[in-house]
Amino acid sequence: MLVKSATLLLAFCLSFNPLAASAAENVMEPGLVNPGYVEKPAWFKNSFLDIRDDINEAAANGRRVMLYFYQDGCPYCAKLIQDNFTQRSIVDKTRKYFDVIAINMWGDREVTDLAGNRVTEKQFAQAARVMFTPTLLLLTEKGQVALRINGYFAPHKLEAALDYAGRKMESKLAFRDYLQKVAASPASGKLHEEDFFLKPPYNLQSLNRSGKPLLLLFEQKQCRDCDELHGDIFKRRETRAQLKRFNIARLDMWADTPVIDLQGKKTTAKELAQALNVGYVPSMLFYDGNGEVIRTEAWLKSFHIQSVMDYVASGAYKNWPEFQRYISDRAERLEAQGVHVDLWK
Repeated sequence: MLVKSATLLLAFCLSFNPLAASAAENVMEPGLVNPGYVEKPAWFKNSFLDIRDDINEAAANGRRVMLYFYQDGCPYCAKLIQDNFTQRSIVDKTRKYFDVIAINMWGDREVTDLAGNRVTEKQFAQAARVMFTPTLLLLTEKGQVALRINGYFAPHKLEAALDYAGRKMESKLAFRDYLQKVAASPASGKLHEEDFFLKPPYNLQSLNRSGKPLLLLFEQKQCRDCDELHGDIFKRRETRAQLKRFNIARLDMWADTPVIDLQGKKTTAKELAQALNVGYVPSMLFYDGNGEVIRTEAWLKSFHIQSVMDYVASGAYKNWPEFQRYISDRAERLEAQGVHVDLWK
């Protein structure tokens, strides 16, 4: 199972489709909602779930479609709704540029894709390779993905994403370049060194064939989330135990550091980041001997990072193609062992 976060064509990604933002996310008794349900903003679109009509209608009104994948009980989804979509500037900008359609990644409602196929929300999410929630797909008028956001973006970065896709800048420059220009955050201004990082020269092809999974970590000097990753998450005992299971190559996504890529070709860290469509730091790309397994490219706390590492290192991805199901199972197993799981620590 390969989880690619590169831009997908809607013809592939949208072999399934969206939903309307109502409280009745699944068939339940009247008046009841799922545990962890978070009310969607009233301005989200009430769609008839035909993605072709949604795209055409949005385009006729000078807007684009934003597909919002969520699941009940997802703390990052709640944070997106409560922290981001309660800010007037974000709300105004989103409504100006997009019709937002919410999609329950486990939902059973019938939707119609661009090819006219009728499928479920769950099937749509699977085809779109949705592994994290929230996932946002910001679509063009032709049904292509202008920008994909796998995970939670802090408000200032989400605003940058809205401007980028809303102003149709995807054909002019990569999002990572745009973000670097307009949404840099105050940070330490340095690359953090760790004793578990491999030293150059970096031969990723050789490392990926070593029998040990490869973790390719992209960072940059101006990166507040990178500071948190090193200052907190990487210092935790549970994280350190997981890190030992990987070959770890950390690259500055803007540097000309020489690298042998996974195909054995000479390149640089900067060129590799661009080729792999790395648009956010820190980004963690996980590989087995067959290729990319999964990547994280959004703000995550320690339990989710530890779980992704365990998901790959243990080989669980071979039997659990849906990461969200795996992480829920892992949390239950830890709780059963007396280990309390706190998603925000």
